[in-house]
Amino acid sequence: MTDYRYNRVPGATFFFTVRLLDRDGTLLVDHFSAFGEAMRQARAKRPFHVDAWVVLPDHAHAIWTLPPGDHNCASRWRAVKIAFSKALRKAAAGPDSAIWVPHYQHHRITGESEYRALVDYVHGNPLRHGLCSQAADWQWSSLHRFAASGLLPKRDS
Repeated sequence: MTDYRYNRVPGATFFFTVRLLDRDGTLLVDHFSAFGEAMRQARAKRPFHVDAWVVLPDHAHAIWTLPPGDHNCASRWRAVKIAFSKALRKAAAGPDSAIWVPHYQHHRITGESEYRALVDYVHGNPLRHGLCSQAADWQWSSLHRFAASGLLPKRDS
């Protein structure tokens, strides 16, 4: 069994889904570096740990652990969405109007088994959407960080 405990830090841990308004859009993977930079900017202003993530063409899933006693996810996601939207407008790569679904889905993770299941869900999401034949083939995922850190189970050859 995989032991994910070493990838967690203290504080409240949440599972998120954020979506683009255009369900057929590909802005998140087309401009992945801008999305990553938006996350870095948000983390610099209000720290949080990104436990796991996956970016798909029209939505993203993430598991974040916030600092102890801090449950303010909304300001962090607002900062990410604003920074990403501004970057697209600056590059003339995105529309002038809103691109994000106004709200995000979130769920507080309360136990280790739920945490493990959601990390696996995040990493397997590209497979469920038919975007790749193996999760390891999807480049926009923390799966690669997990593999490099030895946090994934070894497969028999």
